[in-house]
Amino acid sequence: MRIAMNVGGDVLGAPVPPIQIAADAQTAEEAGFPAVWTTHVARGTDTLAAIAVAGTQTRSIELGIGVVPTYPRHPHALAQTAATVQSLCGGRFTLGIGSSHRPVIETALGLEYASPAAHMREYLQVLTALLSTGEVSHTGRFYNVEASFTVVGSTAPSILVAALGPRMVEVAGTYADGTVTWMTGARGIGEQIAPGLAKAAEAAGRPAPRIVVGVPVAVCDDVDAGRAAALATFARYDTLDNYRAQYDREGSSGVVDQTIYGPEETVLRRLTELRDAGATELWAVPFGVGPDPAAGIARTVTFFASLAPEL
Repeated sequence: MRIAMNVGGDVLGAPVPPIQIAADAQTAEEAGFPAVWTTHVARGTDTLAAIAVAGTQTRSIELGIGVVPTYPRHPHALAQTAATVQSLCGGRFTLGIGSSHRPVIETALGLEYASPAAHMREYLQVLTALLSTGEVSHTGRFYNVEASFTVVGSTAPSILVAALGPRMVEVAGTYADGTVTWMTGARGIGEQIAPGLAKAAEAAGRPAPRIVVGVPVAVCDDVDAGRAAALATFARYDTLDNYRAQYDREGSSGVVDQTIYGPEETVLRRLTELRDAGATELWAVPFGVGPDPAAGIARTVTFFASLAPEL
């Protein structure tokens, strides 16, 4: 399992200037991490632009976004942007996409959140054709597209889908290179996501899928403080139906079960469980614990640097 580090602060509810994302990617590269990941949310930075800058300021580290919501962006528009980012990153970009959540798409953006898995299937048919060949001819329920573009120096980036439920997992395995998850535990990966992805990929004649697991982590001695910090930082993820459904499938009570906190040996055991369940890459999101959160985050990053590039 490859160890990747988070950059940017939107996932923690602590936004940073876009240029800091590029600077954090440089720091992670110097620390020996093989990849970094950042979030893309409606209320924060357009991280496609930030990752493009990071691509010009780094040399070898892979750069991923998890995830760009599909409903607000036409697949041609996203393909054109992703191809440009890929060129600026020198072929080191991974594009994660997802359907987002009903409150974001319908309430905040005023769009119809209809048939997410069917929408994603068609979206990927258009997107992957454009990114692999530069052109598409598609007639469907959601999109009718006759279009092409050329971005000099670009190659098709790896595409991952935020897939939790079985229908979205099947779509990801059939049309994409795998999945990027958030707030999913070893049971969910091992019993549901990894087998479902592998079955769909095999049926479609695709290579073994990537499974990138995003998870909040805090290396700390005070477990109670770690639990309190996890709830304080990530409680909003307990309010969204897509995550609640995944918690139910796993038999989890929510954020306190899905986050990882405790001493180094506890964290290592939980990471090993994720690896053994089928995770191919860990997207570690350090969060602060106790009276000096910055020191706690630094301790967590140092621990992961000792494991990098892989567990």
